[in-house]
Amino acid sequence: MPDPREPAELVTAAAGGDRTAWDELEARYGPRMWAVARASGLSPSDAADAVQGSWLRLLQHLHTLRDPAKVGGWLMTTVRREAHAFLRKRHDVSPFDHDLLTLEAVDDPDPASAVLEADGRRLLWKQVSALHEPCRTLIQLVAIDLGNRQMAARLGMPVGSVGPTKARCLEKLRTLISSQETAQ
Repeated sequence: MPDPREPAELVTAAAGGDRTAWDELEARYGPRMWAVARASGLSPSDAADAVQGSWLRLLQHLHTLRDPAKVGGWLMTTVRREAHAFLRKRHDVSPFDHDLLTLEAVDDPDPASAVLEADGRRLLWKQVSALHEPCRTLIQLVAIDLGNRQMAARLGMPVGSVGPTKARCLEKLRTLISSQETAQ
């Protein structure tokens, strides 16, 4: 059962050494952090490093957070910065070019198809990042294949609202992608 404490209470308890509070922070925000890292274009291993680095930063700043109630936003910003740092280290490689570098010839022997597929993924995640909340987070949670109950808990909404909200968000995403394709 999820810990009913508010984020600020969890941060304070974690700073005081409460392991269950730390575990609850990880359960609440970990999947979204992974989604942000992967949506930034990191490989699974780089995403793991970015997420781990973000948790380390939280541990380092646990006692000095300006607004502990906004720890979720702080973590998402931190993991996004960590992801961008990884991407900068790779120099001029675009955030989504790793898809081209990691494709195996057996998966798709046609280089043109591989390029088109990578371009499609880049466009998709660019449009997802343009969505407003809760759609942006919901689509990211769909991408990491969370069930409706877990999504509802993460988004703070009733389980019965997830399906209709998901349908509306996917329609908004379709519209954004369609208008982008029409403009090209």
